[in-house]
Amino acid sequence: MASRIGELVLSCRDPELLARFWCDVLDFVVVGREDGCVEIGTPEGFGGPHPTIFFAKRDEPEPGKSRLHIDLNPTDRDQDAELERLLALGARPADIGQTGEEQWHVLQDPEGNEFCLLRARIKPL
Repeated sequence: MASRIGELVLSCRDPELLARFWCDVLDFVVVGREDGCVEIGTPEGFGGPHPTIFFAKRDEPEPGKSRLHIDLNPTDRDQDAELERLLALGARPADIGQTGEEQWHVLQDPEGNEFCLLRARIKPL
């Protein structure tokens, strides 16, 4: 049997803020809280069909650039409509040296964690 991703862990100053943001972005729910940390995912929670995201409370971000980021794929709208929605939720464009020819958008969540919005790759539900 192979391993699978159970959860993604993101260190942050305000787990509640990021949990609300990512719940709105992904249509997830809070599945647990522990010692100031917040875990979000599908209603099935940890062990369900999708990994959960665990926001771990840290007073200061860890030094250096994170080697992990989230790629999003729109599921029920096109990329432009999803970009508008994400910006309205509090995402900000991020400049990491893009040429403008990319087929994705680089964004930051409310604490500056980078993520990418790709073109729709899965069929709407």
